[in-house]
Amino acid sequence: MSDHYFTAEPASPEQRRTLTVRLADRRFDVHTAPGIFSPHRVDQGTAVLLAEAPPPSPTGHLLDLGCGWGPITLTLALRSPEAKVWGVDVNQRALALLRDNAADLGLTNVTAGTAQDVPADLAFDTIWSNPPIRVGKQVLHELLRTWLPRLAAGGTAYLVVQRNLGSDSLQRWLTQELEATHRGEFAVRRYTSVKGYRLLEVARP
Repeated sequence: MSDHYFTAEPASPEQRRTLTVRLADRRFDVHTAPGIFSPHRVDQGTAVLLAEAPPPSPTGHLLDLGCGWGPITLTLALRSPEAKVWGVDVNQRALALLRDNAADLGLTNVTAGTAQDVPADLAFDTIWSNPPIRVGKQVLHELLRTWLPRLAAGGTAYLVVQRNLGSDSLQRWLTQELEATHRGEFAVRRYTSVKGYRLLEVARP
């Protein structure tokens, strides 16, 4: 059975490779490997988020939910060097790659781990995510139901979702779910649309 990017322990050989990417307006060499999400390039949806999302909070705690090898986490850390950046994933190979990539870039403000490694009382000033749509609707909804309410007051989340993979229905669900469980605390809107992707904004005023 082939690995999925949401496999905790990929069975395929690691076979690391070096990839040159552009993050935060600079070019870097990073490590990737099979058995993780988008090992050959910065995924197009991720690229849309990185290009279109407004600047992250310069301080506080920032979260990349479903970090993979780290393009979002590394960008957050580069753009907000005074902030603490958390990259969260279930894939242990991806987390190891992110740790090494952050070290190679000299980023000391990055912590990579699973959900259990994040203190339960931590609130986030910024959440950026290319959420794992292919885990299925039930798992995806539980993931967002768990993490989005951890936005700090004044915090904002940006989620990039391909239009033909259900971005509009996800926006409707987010609006209904957050209003039902946290009445009046969140505002959900489509921030922009680019190249078949929607960038959804979830704000906690």
